[in-house]
Amino acid sequence: MEIFYPIVKFFTAGGAFMFPILLVGAVATAITVERYVTLTRLSARNRKAWAQIEPVVAKGDFDKAREMTSKDDADVSRLLGMGLALQGAVRRRDDVEKAMQESMMEIIPQLEKRTHYLATFANLATLLGLLGTVSGLIHAFGAVANVDPAEKANLLASSISEAMNCTAFGLVTAVPILFVHAFLQTKTTQVVDGLETAAIKYLNALAARQAARALSRLDLAQTGPVAQVELPPSAVPVAHAAQA
Repeated sequence: MEIFYPIVKFFTAGGAFMFPILLVGAVATAITVERYVTLTRLSARNRKAWAQIEPVVAKGDFDKAREMTSKDDADVSRLLGMGLALQGAVRRRDDVEKAMQESMMEIIPQLEKRTHYLATFANLATLLGLLGTVSGLIHAFGAVANVDPAEKANLLASSISEAMNCTAFGLVTAVPILFVHAFLQTKTTQVVDGLETAAIKYLNALAARQAARALSRLDLAQTGPVAQVELPPSAVPVAHAAQA
């Protein structure tokens, strides 16, 4: 209770702009919790799915990998599923890579959504704090205009002190939001990097399998049975009887 009353006094002394700053802080907190929980779950699911799919892809068993990705809805499964779906129909690596890039363009906005709002809310909290201070100073100078000169200094100092509470509260709200924004951006980047790593490993495995098949066909062509060529029958010379 000893801490509660000073906080309430500090909040009420800041003026009306303390409430918008509090609302900004509450919305930013909600976004932070939602994004952290979502990214943590997605990261765990991607790691679990990739741990199961990677050995299969490394062995070149793309049919089994295709079956595994079709039964899982993790982001890494969706990404690899797009490439595996084209693996049998398309021979060029570039075509498979473009299809996976298209899938990445659909996944990344889902990972980054609402995170960019935090930077905006941090700036908004700071500006609201400054606006509250300016508003408080305007009211303070207006209040001391018709006051006894002996009391002007004390009243002005008290009013300015209260007006600065709004700036302090805005900064106290903005600084953690900026830190959380950077943290969530780093976490999002880690998830995206994991997806890109999985895609590159799959493409390398696909290229290795295609190279092995090409080498196998070349060896078979070189060591296969030699075609037998049927030669035309040789002409038989006709013996002419000698005439006596």
